[in-house]
Amino acid sequence: MSDGLDVIIVDDDTSACESIADIINRFYTWGDVFVFSDDDEAALYCLNRESSIAIFVVDVFLKDKSGFLFLDTINHKFKTVYDDTIMITGYANKDVVDMCVAAGINHLLEKPMRPYVLQLAVRSIASKYMTFANRLLSNSEFLSECNKVIGSLNP
Repeated sequence: MSDGLDVIIVDDDTSACESIADIINRFYTWGDVFVFSDDDEAALYCLNRESSIAIFVVDVFLKDKSGFLFLDTINHKFKTVYDDTIMITGYANKDVVDMCVAAGINHLLEKPMRPYVLQLAVRSIASKYMTFANRLLSNSEFLSECNKVIGSLNP
């Protein structure tokens, strides 16, 4: 298991999974890329992970359920899952867009996707964690303030 910020891809189309993984593996160096064509297997993996932070690339329409239901299944462990998800679909209609907006998902890409669009979406999510981690490492006062806040949340 990686100590980095992993990317988890869930799409019932195996070739789409592999294509997306190939694109991400070309530029992504902050963690590992995991591919699942079975959403139940993906959910089980996610719920048994040590880390509760990852970047998700999830198809809107999976075999027996929606990608939104998959995210709901793991939401209790991954508290920022909706912020950290890129939804993908073969056809982004108004209903799909509205579901993304209602769930708080800010990235929706249509298949086939251009590699640079996927790269920018993944980097957008990764950058918030990298920026925060760098700030913690380089600013001891900020780290101290974060510890105070965390301490006040855990009486």
